Amino acid sequence: MRVLVQRVARAQVRVAGQVSGEIGRGLLLLVGATHDDDAAAARWLARKVAELRIFPDEAGKMNRDVREVGGAILVVSQFTLYGDARRGRRPDFLRAARAEQAAPLVEAFAAALAAAGVPVSHGVFGAHMEVELVNDGPVTLMIESPVAEPA
Repeated sequence: MRVLVQRVARAQVRVAGQVSGEIGRGLLLLVGATHDDDAAAARWLARKVAELRIFPDEAGKMNRDVREVGGAILVVSQFTLYGDARRGRRPDFLRAARAEQAAPLVEAFAAALAAAGVPVSHGVFGAHMEVELVNDGPVTLMIESPVAEPA
């Protein structure tokens, strides 16, 4: 799994003009899955994000995680994170997991974040979404779950 983490002052996602998820201070997460991802990858990635120290402490150092600052998370599925634009002018999405595999993984990821004590809001899987955010910093990181070791 792959997640693009953006520290935000606020973020919102709308589907068909209706707000489906909204947060104040926290993290906007664009989340993608690939074919060999599983629930263990979702849990690993959720723990990594929940514990990520990218909020400032009293000295201005990135030393606090989203829970320590009373923040929330907005999870937005985004299969285009696995797009490959190295050849031609149109990206291919062959590495992106199909919806029937990716949707449960994104849900498992969001559930693991909530279980870690972070308030979580969501976009709508597979829908055309309008995402609005105010970056804080900006701080943006790409995190990938480790590839499972062969048995």
